[in-house]
Amino acid sequence: MQQASIQHKIMVVDNEAFVVEELVEFLHNQGFSCLGCTSPQEALACFMENPEIDIVLSDFRMPHINGVQLVEQLRLEANPGRVFEAIIFTGNAETDDVIAALRADVADYYQKPLDLKQLLLGLSRVIARIEKRGAESKIKTLSQNLRMLSSSLSDICNGIAPVDNDTRNACGIDGKSESQSDDKDPSAKLSPRQRDVAKLLARGLTNYSIACELGISENTVKIYVSQILRIFKLSNRTQLALVLDSGRSLQPV
Repeated sequence: MQQASIQHKIMVVDNEAFVVEELVEFLHNQGFSCLGCTSPQEALACFMENPEIDIVLSDFRMPHINGVQLVEQLRLEANPGRVFEAIIFTGNAETDDVIAALRADVADYYQKPLDLKQLLLGLSRVIARIEKRGAESKIKTLSQNLRMLSSSLSDICNGIAPVDNDTRNACGIDGKSESQSDDKDPSAKLSPRQRDVAKLLARGLTNYSIACELGISENTVKIYVSQILRIFKLSNRTQLALVLDSGRSLQPV
């Protein structure tokens, strides 16, 4: 329990201060981080100020609103995606109270005086439930992100996403087939912008410097470099710089 408990923070709510003090002290000794409140209003403020609270232990009978109503209010006020569970305890376990707690999806329900061993067992179950819900929430978020990424990639592949002219040219989207270029001289296959990039590569400029020189993005320069390497059938820019510097390429076409 000790290792699991330190990852969770409990808020204890009861209008009787001595009950709150005893429960907080007991739970502290069990390794839990705890905060105590003596009214629903104080509990609501404490819950909003401490987003790490994920377990609420609340008395049912309290002035103004009861424990179940408090839990429902906490759920309304909680940020989307916040996971927490609630346990209700009361000195008068009436059937209607139990039904109200079940309808509010309260994790557990105990009668005063509390059996502390049973409470610890209940907390173990609640912690397991919280961790399961947290994992499910992360999987759901990841799934949504993957769907959005898939949709974006699909839009790009279908030509829906706008592409600037430099990127279109770098990717070879200019309507000209490579087979139409002169196979004897690789430089004949270069577009005017690719030729500009190649000349700066021959001077040893970095992608960033080339981007600044030509007024295009660094990512677009990377696309150009990759395209030029493919045209010259080379594996790295060092080889390309040597070839370009030799003067056998980039002659006027």
